[in-house]
Amino acid sequence: MGRMTETVKVLLIVNVIFFIGTLMVGESTYRLFSLFFFQNDNFGFWQIITHMFMHGSFMHILFNMYALWAFGSPIEQMLGKNKFLFFYFSCGIGAAIIHSLVNYFHVQSGVNTLLEAGMTPGGIQQLLETGEYSTAILQSVSKDTLTSMYTAFNTPAVGASGAIYGILVAFGMLFPNVELFLLFVPIPIKAKIFIPILIAIDLFSGFTGYSLFGGGIAHFAHVGGALFGFIMMWYWKKNQFNQNRWD
Repeated sequence: MGRMTETVKVLLIVNVIFFIGTLMVGESTYRLFSLFFFQNDNFGFWQIITHMFMHGSFMHILFNMYALWAFGSPIEQMLGKNKFLFFYFSCGIGAAIIHSLVNYFHVQSGVNTLLEAGMTPGGIQQLLETGEYSTAILQSVSKDTLTSMYTAFNTPAVGASGAIYGILVAFGMLFPNVELFLLFVPIPIKAKIFIPILIAIDLFSGFTGYSLFGGGIAHFAHVGGALFGFIMMWYWKKNQFNQNRWD
């Protein structure tokens, strides 16, 4: 965790520019570049990339950029600039794919339940777009199902967290015995233990809906980034990636 490498520096600057630009321009920029559900009218194919540069708050971007510097720089030193960029964006795109698939499950599950309950396709579309529905439907469908479906359809995903989780996995595989600190555990923990704990927390939160770090977190995007990061690093280590830099 020494000096900041050049590619990490550029990524950090671009993230800050997007964040400041969003604050200056307003909601329209947020709606344009955040990742919406692919059947939402606000969805654009470019959002698969641009959502990685969007952040919802100062603390959100602060934590992500700190992790990008602290863990991304040693990874770039090992992989080289081009391979690191490929890795970073692949993890971010992988996070977007997993997040979108989970959202699709929630939306489609809710739609099927509503159709079985007798709601028309037009009524379902109105619910998805406006959140409005007749309370009579609650006799057949739980409010949690409706909320889950509406949230998955309308809530955009933002942040570099998916790519960051891929970097964390890479760090744990390359530097397994480096000691790190969890925020709520004031003792050093080796990376090979620390990082699986973080991923396990996200899995727990994703499946149960109970988040240790507050609401509004795309837990399965974190898991998706970690999964894609693990697959790439496992393949590259198996094939002696350090002897095949792309610089």
